Amino acid sequence: MKFAIAPGVYDILPQDPQDPWKSSYLWNYIENVIRELATCYGFREIRTPLFERTELFQRAVGETSDIVSKEMYTLIDKGGRSLSLRPEGTAPAMRAFIENQLQATAPVHKLFYICPMFRYERSQAGRYRQHHQFGAEVIGIDSAEQDAELIDLLYSLYNRLGLTHLEVNINSIGDTSCRIAFRKALQDYLRDRFDELSPDSKLRFETNPLRILDSKDLQDKAITANAPCMTDYLSEASREHFETLKKLLNVLKIPFKINPTLVRGLDYYNRTVFEITAGELGAQNSIAGGGRYDGLLKTLGGPDLPAIGFGTGLERVLQTMLKQQVELPSPPKPFIYMIPLGEEAKAVCFTLLQQLRKQGIFAEMDFSTRKLGKTMNYANQIGATYVAVIGEEELKTEEVSLKEMSTGKITKAPLYQLERLYV
Repeated sequence: MKFAIAPGVYDILPQDPQDPWKSSYLWNYIENVIRELATCYGFREIRTPLFERTELFQRAVGETSDIVSKEMYTLIDKGGRSLSLRPEGTAPAMRAFIENQLQATAPVHKLFYICPMFRYERSQAGRYRQHHQFGAEVIGIDSAEQDAELIDLLYSLYNRLGLTHLEVNINSIGDTSCRIAFRKALQDYLRDRFDELSPDSKLRFETNPLRILDSKDLQDKAITANAPCMTDYLSEASREHFETLKKLLNVLKIPFKINPTLVRGLDYYNRTVFEITAGELGAQNSIAGGGRYDGLLKTLGGPDLPAIGFGTGLERVLQTMLKQQVELPSPPKPFIYMIPLGEEAKAVCFTLLQQLRKQGIFAEMDFSTRKLGKTMNYANQIGATYVAVIGEEELKTEEVSLKEMSTGKITKAPLYQLERLYV
C-alpha cells in the first residue's frame, strides 16, 4: 500500500528544487532572522500546546467567526473533552498569560512565537490547512506608540528579508461605545440591499455586521463601497489614538494607507487594526495582519489589561521573496570532504572530522566502499568546497592535497591543520 500526504499540507525537505520555499534551510534562515530581530525589539519567545480546549477559541475568536464556525479541527478525546488544533496564536498566548499569572511578574510583557496553525479551508497560494506563523503580542500598554512599534517590527522584518512593494493598511474600528453607533449606521445602510448580500454576509448582518466590510465577495464589495466610514464615528479618545499612530508612522518613515473597510477577521479586535500586503500573491495578497484587543484578557477571565498583536504567515513571506527574486542564502555545504584509503586512514579521518566539527567547520567523510570516481562525483553533488584523498603517502608526510571542486585547483595543506584553510 502506498501512502500519500493529506490534502492541504506539504513536506518541508532539506532542499526542494521544484518548490524552493519548501526547503528547510530557507525556513531556518527566516526563523533565525525573526528571532534575532524580535529579541532586538525586546520580545521573548513563548511556546504553547498544539491543541487547546475548544471553548477557548469560541470565547476569544467568536462563535460566529469563520475560524470557529467553519475551519477548526476539533476532536473529542477519551476523557470527553472537546479539543481543537490551534487555528491562531493570540488566544493560546492569552490563556498561558492568565494561567501562569504573568501579570504578577512584570507590568509589560512582549511575547513572540513561531509555530504551525491549523484551519480547514480551501488550499490556494499561501493558504494551507497547516500553515506557519510568526506572531507577536504585547500586554500592558495601551499607547499608540506601542501600536507603531509593532508595525515597525513587521516592516523592519520584511525590509531585512529583502521584500519590496509592500503596502501598509491601517484603520481604527474604535472602542465599544463608538462601534454601537457605527453598527446601527451600517445596518441602516445595508438593510435596503440585504437581499443582494452574499449568504455569509446575510448571517453576519445581525451578529457582526462589521465583518461584512471584510467580505471577499465581489457583490458585497460593490455594495459596501459607499458604506458609512468607521472613522467618522470614532470617540474623541479613539480619534486621538489613531491620529497619534499616523504621526508616529510618518516619523518612522513607514508609508501607509488608511483603509476604511479594514476590520480584520477576528471578533476580539478594537481600535487599531492593520494589514500588510504584497501584490505578488494575487488576490490573497495579505502577508500580515493584527490589531488591538484591549478587552480580550478580561473576557477570558484574566486581568483587564490592554494588548495588541499580529500574525504573519511564513509560507506567504517565503513565496513573496521568491517571486520578487530576493537574494537568498545558499544551502549549507561541506567545507571539506575526506576520502580515506585504508583502515589506518579511516581512523585518522575520524579524528580529523571530530576536530573540525568542534571548531564549527562543516566537514564530511566517505563511509562507503564506492570507487573513487563515484565518491568524487558525490562530493561534487553535495557542493563540497574541498576534497581530500588521504592514504598511506598522506599519513607518512602529514601533508594532503586538497582539490577545490569549483576550479579544480590543487592546494597543499598540513594534514593535522586543515582548519587553516577555513576562512
